[in-house]
Amino acid sequence: MSTHLPRLVVAAPASGHGKTTIATGLMAALSRSGHRVSGHKVGPDYIDPGYHELATGLPGRNLDPHLAGEERLLPLLLHGAAGSDLAVVEGVMGLHDGMLGTDGYASTAHVARATHSPVVLVVDVSSASRSIAALVHGMVTFDTSVRVAGVILNKVGSTRHADEVVRALECGHL
Repeated sequence: MSTHLPRLVVAAPASGHGKTTIATGLMAALSRSGHRVSGHKVGPDYIDPGYHELATGLPGRNLDPHLAGEERLLPLLLHGAAGSDLAVVEGVMGLHDGMLGTDGYASTAHVARATHSPVVLVVDVSSASRSIAALVHGMVTFDTSVRVAGVILNKVGSTRHADEVVRALECGHL
């Protein structure tokens, strides 16, 4: 089974940053532009995969280390995405939040590592500007085995607000 499948994981620092909206919207936009998109959700959630199916016209699938085991995550992703142009995986909670009492087992970061998938962070910037750079820096450096490939600034108040956040991210070489 070939592991060549364009894919990304949509994650956030915590719940409430807009992961589901962004991930589902991205799936819908890519589908409308002619791509066959395979939607996946970290964990056992059954609601979000339904949104993914509505957005893509293909079954939404789960990637859950508890149910499948870590070694089956990549094969499940590839099998579920067979015939698709790309896969979008929606994370759960915060990027590094997993089973309590573990080092992030079953977290979005765990699934991203196991599936060799880059991460795009969705960050709600509605109540901060420069501090977002510190938050993103922490997310990027906390576990360097997780490849954060991009950041989506959600709930930006204005062009000036966006410029300030972007400037801070650039100053931090992010």
